[in-house]
Amino acid sequence: MKKALIAMAAGMGSRFGGLKQAAKFGDGAKTLLDFAIEDAIQSGFTKLAFVIRKDIEDVFRQVVSGKYEDKIDVRYSFQELCGFRLPEGRTKPWGTGHAVLSMIDQVSEPFLAINADDYYGPSVYKSAADFLDGTDSKTYSLAGYMLENTLSENGGVSRGICAADDSGYLSGIREHTGLVRFRSKIVDSSGEEFTGKEYTSLNFWSFPNSFMQLLGTYFEDFLSKNSKDEKAEFYLPAAVDTAIKEKVARVKILPTSEKWQGVTYQGDVAIVENFLRESGRI
Repeated sequence: MKKALIAMAAGMGSRFGGLKQAAKFGDGAKTLLDFAIEDAIQSGFTKLAFVIRKDIEDVFRQVVSGKYEDKIDVRYSFQELCGFRLPEGRTKPWGTGHAVLSMIDQVSEPFLAINADDYYGPSVYKSAADFLDGTDSKTYSLAGYMLENTLSENGGVSRGICAADDSGYLSGIREHTGLVRFRSKIVDSSGEEFTGKEYTSLNFWSFPNSFMQLLGTYFEDFLSKNSKDEKAEFYLPAAVDTAIKEKVARVKILPTSEKWQGVTYQGDVAIVENFLRESGRI
């Protein structure tokens, strides 16, 4: 079955090659997005869809996407140019839900949506591909990382901690900030403790294409309340949560033992480089 990877990269700045989230690793000078693309293609994804901004198109193609254009179907959307005009005083697009929705005219297949600046690990792409090959119009999926595999050694991180029902379907996500290791526990900024075995969302979502229409409906409702707001954002997890609450969809958590890697802090660059080297990726 044809399936697309949507990578949300509009948050990367105009000096794309110099930003920490676009750091390059190994002699091949690969970004974290390069590893995502390689893993997706290896797992059978047939289209790459990049959500970017118009002002970074040239450098984005030069640094990342251009080298794939003769190997696979590559599409682009410019998030700030899609949909409702931004209100005066606002320069930031409408959020991750809007980012995915900006691909509605480019992606007609089932799809996987990811952050462009996270390393997810190869096996989750295979799990997502298998899920999309057998999915129905009312079932989505989310890669469930163990919290202990998603932390930074250099400071606190924000994570969405998932609750699941007895059948392994998502029942809710609660955002926690400042998560760090403290002795044998993991604690957040409020002092709440975790074992590290909790399912954690890292924005690794698989959807049937019909979700695009539902997302559009939710975005219209969002705009009816926030069209003049300079800061309100239309988040992808919030849209999924609405679908669950309205009982129009359910979300299967796909457990994974993969270890997340990302450059939250400048000191993470060397740690990620060492991880990739030990994993045989560079």
